Formats: sequence, C-alpha cells, structure tokens
Amino acid sequence: MARYGYGMSVSGSRTAVVASSGEAPITTSRAFDSSGVQVGDTNTGPIPDSWVDNQSTVTSVIFANDNSVTSIGSYSFRDCSGLTSITIPNSVTDIGGGESFLGCTSLATVTLGTGLASIGNYAFKGCTSLASITVPNNVASIADGAFQDCSSLATVTIGTGVTSIANYVFAACSSLANITIPNSVTSIGTEAFTACGLTSITIPNSVTSIGDDAFSGCANLATATIGTGVTSIGNYAFQNCGSLATVLCYVAQSAFVGSNAFYYTNSPLTIRARSTDASWTVGTGLTFQGNTNVTVIKNL
Repeated sequence: MARYGYGMSVSGSRTAVVASSGEAPITTSRAFDSSGVQVGDTNTGPIPDSWVDNQSTVTSVIFANDNSVTSIGSYSFRDCSGLTSITIPNSVTDIGGGESFLGCTSLATVTLGTGLASIGNYAFKGCTSLASITVPNNVASIADGAFQDCSSLATVTIGTGVTSIANYVFAACSSLANITIPNSVTSIGTEAFTACGLTSITIPNSVTSIGDDAFSGCANLATATIGTGVTSIGNYAFQNCGSLATVLCYVAQSAFVGSNAFYYTNSPLTIRARSTDASWTVGTGLTFQGNTNVTVIKNL
C-alpha cells in the first residue's frame, strides 16, 4: 500500500499525505474501494474525463503529488456515491468542463486547492451531503450549476477573486441561510440562488447585474440590500419570496423597470431608498413590480 501521496483522507480507509523531505514524489493517481482494492486505471498526469465515472465502490483517492495533476476532467468522479471526502491538490487549476463530482451523494468534505482558477459546470451538483465549501481566492469564475442541489450546504466562503456567480450556482441549496458575496463579484446569474434557505442577502456595490429569478423562491428571505452599482435587475428576481418584508435600495428606481422583481413577495413590502434619490416615488399602498402593497420610504 502506498504511504505517500497528495489526496484525500477517509476515516477507516487509507490516508494520503504529502511526501516528506527526501522521499520520491508519487507520480500516479489511483482510486480505491473500502477494502483498499484499486478501482479503475492508474493515472499519470491530469485526471481524465470519466476516469472512475459511476463507480459506486470508490471510497478514497490518492492524487500524484509531483504537480502533474493540473486538471480534473468532465465526469471524472460522477456518481461515485461511496466517496465521502476529497482534497484537490494545489497543482490543479481547473475542475472539469462539467459534472466532475455530480451525484456524489456521500461526499461530505471537499477541500479545494489554492491553485484552482475555475470550477466547471455542475461540478458538484447533487452532492447532497456536502456541508461546507471554501472557494479559493484564485478562482475567478464559478460556472453554471456548480453547487446546485447541494441540499446540506450550509456554509459557503467565496474567494475574493470571483468576479461572476453564474446561472444556478447555488440553486436549491435549501440549508444555505447566509452567504457573503465579495466585492469582486460584478454579476449574479439567472436562478443563481433560487430556492435557497437564505434569510437575508446583501448585494455589494460591485455588482452591476442581477439575473432573472436570481433569488426567486427563497421562502425564508426576509431582508435584502441592493448595492449602488446595480443597473439591471432581471425578471422576477425576488418572486415567491414570501417572507421578504424589507428591501434596502441604494439604486435608482429605473433599475427595476419591467422586472416584476417582487411578484408574489410578502405584502406589505417596505422599500427603503436613499433620501437624496429623486427617482423614487414615496408612498404607501403602491403597486410596484408585481407587488400591490408597497411602501416606499426615503431614509437611507
């Protein structure tokens, strides 16, 4: 049994550690079942597409630690339902064109290496046991559906290098009650947080666009703050947020034109706008973007 590698640790199975000084680096990556029997082929270099795709017996992985593992391909670990933990080496800059860990329903712990620059489409979709994730600062983009349907995901840290949160990234993450969107983010995609467990959200001043249905169906969302940079709010951005009672708007009223952003939100809804912003109409019982009982107060 190999003693050294760079990879994941699974309780009751083999443990992979970085080779100590003077030890020859491990140059191959391998996957194993709970008995220590290898599953699939030994791999040298980047992890290929569909490497151990749909291999439910895989419980542990040892990655080569010679910096040869620079990417993880599409479908490489898809539906490996026995895999509980994975550590991505720092040498990896890209996780797949898509669905690399999709449907790994027992995957509870994921550590992303500091060299990672991008997370591919639906990379961790349907990883229903995943409880927390930290996106490293080197990551610039989180692609469509990367963490969609991760129903146990409760803690998310987004690195300061991320500039866009694409479509469906955290859709249906029903345990996600709080998230901080860093000031590096400039756009939030379609349905990015739809049907999440969010109770509040602050959209930073750096964000210029919010996609269609971005926060729709967030039933627990009670307060939202929209930063000064937003110029475009997509259709039904907050629809069916039945608990949404207060929105702090640091943007012009024109950002909402034609959006029906508050369709089927809580009624009454209070919108607080900047006292110096002449674009907002103050009043009570107003009809505004799909809600027929809106109070607008200019007191920010």
